[in-house]
Amino acid sequence: MKFLLDFFPILLFFGAYKMGDIYTATAVLMGATVLQTAIIYKMDGKLQTMHKITLVLVLGFGALTLGLHDERFIKWKPTLLYAGLAIALAVAHGLLKKNFLHMLLGAQLQLPANVWHRLNLSWILYCVFMAAINGYVAHYFSTEDWVNFKLWGYAFPVVFILGQGLYISRYLPQDEDKTP
Repeated sequence: MKFLLDFFPILLFFGAYKMGDIYTATAVLMGATVLQTAIIYKMDGKLQTMHKITLVLVLGFGALTLGLHDERFIKWKPTLLYAGLAIALAVAHGLLKKNFLHMLLGAQLQLPANVWHRLNLSWILYCVFMAAINGYVAHYFSTEDWVNFKLWGYAFPVVFILGQGLYISRYLPQDEDKTP
């Protein structure tokens, strides 16, 4: 359910763009993100930092897009988000000697320290890649192409997360079958 909830705003954004324009789609994305955040809060009783950051960026860049009637703001929002995440993970790792992924997920996943280290590095590289590819498409391609990329570009996070799941699955404690 939560996995589908993550795709809800982008699917509505894509549909609104196809039926209208980038400004209609931006307004729909803003509303859908507020609704998504409210649903997550109702389900969990709290919001993760990522949800809060996403909401602020969507509303902020969406307001700039609509207020200034300039599509560049909404197109560059993902680049800023991914670059910010990469920088935060890298600074925490390199300067603070902290692993934010382990801090956030360590209570749910029991993994060796070297696996947490590799996961952190892979997330940094993934975020750099996503920031770069969105920036490239936003800068060099039409808005139509960028919107299509936003929808079909969701293959990147799906593949990345599935890959992460496959990687960590071999390190998770196995339940022993205790039946004789």
